[in-house]
Amino acid sequence: MSTMQRSSIHSTITVALLLVFAAGCASSVNPISGRKSFGYAWSPQEEIQIGSESDASIVAQYGEYDDRDLAQYVDSLGQALVRVSHVRRGDVDPVWANMPFHFRVLDSPVVNAFALPGGFVYVTRGLLAHLENEAQLAVVLGHEIGHIVGRHGSRAMRRQQFGMGALLLGAIGGQAVLGGNAAQNVMDVGGTATQLMFLKYGRDAESESDQLGVEYAAMAGYRAAEGAAFFRSLKRLSDKAGAALPSLLSSHPDPGNREIYIQQRSQRYAADFPMNKVGRSSLFRHVHGLVYGEDPRQGFVQAGVFYHPQMKFRFPVPSGFQAINQPTQVVMVPENQQAVVVFAIEASYGRAREAADAFKAQEGMQVVESGLGQAGGLPSHYVIADASDSEGNALRLRVQYIEYAGSVFSFTGMALKNQWSTYAGSFSSTMQGFRQETNQAILSKQPSRVALRTVRNTTTFNALVSGQSVDPLTLAILNQVELNARVPAGMIYKIVR
Repeated sequence: MSTMQRSSIHSTITVALLLVFAAGCASSVNPISGRKSFGYAWSPQEEIQIGSESDASIVAQYGEYDDRDLAQYVDSLGQALVRVSHVRRGDVDPVWANMPFHFRVLDSPVVNAFALPGGFVYVTRGLLAHLENEAQLAVVLGHEIGHIVGRHGSRAMRRQQFGMGALLLGAIGGQAVLGGNAAQNVMDVGGTATQLMFLKYGRDAESESDQLGVEYAAMAGYRAAEGAAFFRSLKRLSDKAGAALPSLLSSHPDPGNREIYIQQRSQRYAADFPMNKVGRSSLFRHVHGLVYGEDPRQGFVQAGVFYHPQMKFRFPVPSGFQAINQPTQVVMVPENQQAVVVFAIEASYGRAREAADAFKAQEGMQVVESGLGQAGGLPSHYVIADASDSEGNALRLRVQYIEYAGSVFSFTGMALKNQWSTYAGSFSSTMQGFRQETNQAILSKQPSRVALRTVRNTTTFNALVSGQSVDPLTLAILNQVELNARVPAGMIYKIVR
């Protein structure tokens, strides 16, 4: 939770769904082939609108990484690739020719990149840390631009529009944060933001984007074959995690032997473009100092307690619940997904009592109990109420509003009414356990960061990094080398400190 403001993706989803059903089957031109097709869910104008609406939710939900130079670096490279893409060629539709592209670095440790219709491309700081040079970044960005130019999202939505979980597919984590009733209940009753999902593409779309990623990188002068090593690195991450695919692979299925394809495809452009840019040092300048892994300053769990050093508070996580920390909220769910607790900030209210009264006034809420709450002596109000979700399931909720440091914080705990007794005690303990944090050891927590080092004497990579705080295999993958590989004196490599 870096900037915790209660937000909702209801409007994004509603707009998208209305456009899908209004458009039905939009007839428009594919910028790559120049041919008209009826296979799109949206018109070009609608794609831009949906992308813009969704972008606001993505940024609110995950946050942009706070490094202006890095953001400008990624954007500059992305714009260079757009200039050689199909939407900037010949007699392309003016809508495409004038469509701006936006490139954002998300503050997430997950290794991922994705695109939304209408010109929005995202890469995570986790992905940037695992790149070895600028040419690899060019292939990744070119691949995502290819999804937008090929209108793959609009095609995928057209195929799925009658099974309307359609915007709630694939994500930064590769799957919904909440499953079953819990996720639906948070959206329908709690009104807090859940992860905004993006469409998964089929193998044909992946093949086309691989082709375009190589083409655009080559046309911009990069040694596109370098991209193969990055996708090989992703597979190593997958193997290390025990076949739990990192999200870039799970949302971007391999259309074949991707590494070989990228190498072979890049050879086709060797005679037409110089392809001599690699850009290892230029990338490393921006990767040095990059936050690696979770950032404890934005909240972390230790010994069953959630701490937020920047905002100086803590609260206990219910026993058996997993805490999912997001920029706008902390979501806590048990393994069976039959309950949920959401912690957020109520930006619309200045007093706990005011927020509680507004909650009680919501249509469909049947108040069971309400009153002054306990939370470390802070002003607090709680409400227990019954409601129904969109499928008619009877729910019981406990909400508690707490005034702290000039803001009103909220806890919302919910479960099926017939299971309330199982979770009620945990809900109360967590909400009443909210406290100001004063422990300097907690407040001064700092994240790990990527640092650059120089090899002094030729040796094996395993020997080079032995004794580091991060295990050698993790560092080998981070540097795209094998553990037993010999590394020459003078080579720059990455560690985590």
